[in-house]
Amino acid sequence: MFTGIVECVGKLVAVEERGELLRLTFAAPEIADGAALGDSVSVNGACLTVVSADGGSVAFEAVRETLVRTSIGGLGEGDRVNLERAMRADARLDGHIVQGHVDATGRVERLERESDDVRLYVACDAEFADLLVEKGSVAIDGVSLTVVGVRPDGFDVALIPHTLAVTTLGERRPGDRVNLEADVLGKYVKRYVQQVLGERG
Repeated sequence: MFTGIVECVGKLVAVEERGELLRLTFAAPEIADGAALGDSVSVNGACLTVVSADGGSVAFEAVRETLVRTSIGGLGEGDRVNLERAMRADARLDGHIVQGHVDATGRVERLERESDDVRLYVACDAEFADLLVEKGSVAIDGVSLTVVGVRPDGFDVALIPHTLAVTTLGERRPGDRVNLEADVLGKYVKRYVQQVLGERG
């Protein structure tokens, strides 16, 4: 489990195909020094397992399911990603509950800047948009954010200067693919309501 509070931005330094697996190595000394084999790390919102950590670098292997359902397979050397280690049981939950299970991918529509007011607009399918509510939570590339507005085919969030400074969201351009995860509590509520209404016909 994660919080959506990014610890550092890592840089992809090596990509290696191993059959249907993709091994990705990131320069990320902020987390590599304390990472151990088997640790869970959110990589742009996708939960991956550490397979190597040394010399300021940390490596992961992504399986086919991850490559199909997320933007991880589209990364290339030099790309920057948001990284967060799994939450400790005694840690403060400053963001919201993020599982690292990407629900869908969306496309950046635009990034509007008006002084310190920065708004990110994302297009997504209706099924994902139905999981969102205004002032609710959403994770974009692993970053915990508050939903400002919801449309049938997308939504928007406000980005504060700190978020722009410590994540990759300020670098996003129209057409960029981003990983999306809705609030897990909302998903359970929707599922429960659908079951109850279904039983009642």
